[in-house]
Amino acid sequence: MPNVGAEPTVYRVAWTVLGPGAERPKTPMTVYWFPTSPDEARTSPLQTSRGLSLASSRCVGMALVTPENTVVHEALKAPAAEPVAILAGGDGAEIGRVAAKDGRLDTGALEKLLASKLDEREDALKAVLQEADQKAATDKAGAIADYTRVWEERCLFPGLGRKAAKGLTKLGQKPAETSLLLLGPETLADPDVRGVHTEVAGLLRQGLDAEIAARYLDAERLYAQAAAADPADATALRFLGELYRHQTGDWTKARAVFERVLAMPADPVARAVAQHGLGKMTIHSGRFADGLALFERSVETYPLPITYRNLAVYWFSERQAEKAAGFMRQALALDPDDRYNRIFAAVYLAASGHKEEAAKIAHANQDVLEASYNLAAVWAQVGDRKKAMELLRRHFYEYERFDAVRAMEMKEARDDYMFASLHQDPEFIELTRLADGHRME
Repeated sequence: MPNVGAEPTVYRVAWTVLGPGAERPKTPMTVYWFPTSPDEARTSPLQTSRGLSLASSRCVGMALVTPENTVVHEALKAPAAEPVAILAGGDGAEIGRVAAKDGRLDTGALEKLLASKLDEREDALKAVLQEADQKAATDKAGAIADYTRVWEERCLFPGLGRKAAKGLTKLGQKPAETSLLLLGPETLADPDVRGVHTEVAGLLRQGLDAEIAARYLDAERLYAQAAAADPADATALRFLGELYRHQTGDWTKARAVFERVLAMPADPVARAVAQHGLGKMTIHSGRFADGLALFERSVETYPLPITYRNLAVYWFSERQAEKAAGFMRQALALDPDDRYNRIFAAVYLAASGHKEEAAKIAHANQDVLEASYNLAAVWAQVGDRKKAMELLRRHFYEYERFDAVRAMEMKEARDDYMFASLHQDPEFIELTRLADGHRME
């Protein structure tokens, strides 16, 4: 789902913020970005680079180092007053860097540096793989050692990893099936860090524009075209899966897409979205513990506001208000300026007795169509039945466009503690009538 109240972006790089004392990533290759201010970090195109996003699908770590982290600055000899991006190996040693020009980093130069260093490393591993093939008949131990060396780099080079696995299997050293599955199918190319599939970003942008305009069938077509143009691009699948889950209600297709994401090299954002989506659908099917576990895996993969919000919903439904409030605060901390986050927080303010403050937030954000359900929850908690019903009607019949989704949302409203004051109301029962006989699958 596009962000509410913000300019939506197609690609989102999963930067890990390294403040003072933070542990450096344990990845075979890491991009260390040293912005000089929060504003620079927030608005930089390094946040939305397709090349960097796809590189993170290949276990290239993305670390944003704050100015206060003097230890990492000194270790990598990063200047304090100028932004810089430094590429380092798994041992922490510098491989290359891109310095700022006129105070700005060139995203294209960083993408080019990363692609060239990956190419160099891949060429070296191809030579090792070739040597292993030659040794296989006469030097089993040597071949196993070479294949193992390539196999250990499988996250950076999934295609070579699959070839190394074949060699090891022939020599009686088959790798674990779970590790093999994460490399994706045999025909899948490695995620594109060279910018070969230039058309994909444009297709996704068109698809996102269509989704925002509620032209969901157009969005589906465009997302599917993007996924077909580059099957290794997990972002295209992320958008397609979320469209099925959240907008059209085709959960069978959503599950298939999300499971595909989890069975291929995928960037942390796409993987976290897939885990969250599967968790949401699993909870709706009545498997609460399994759904909760998927939410927890999602935030471990990459913290997303939507996952924290749904963890808050889960624990509030379990009558653990303090725990729910903690997750609500985590969602808000990730993006305090996001209108949807503020509206969601207002629901919990109202439920905890801060009704006047919650009502002010709801009134100020009344125009956010996508948040109609949560706005209704605020007014239900405040005690304004009329506004709550108006906003629920707006949610079901203006925002939602498919009966499959309406039925799910109506069932959720009937179970939602936030609407407890309306559950016996004849008008509410009639408004949510599609929930009758609906079974979550």
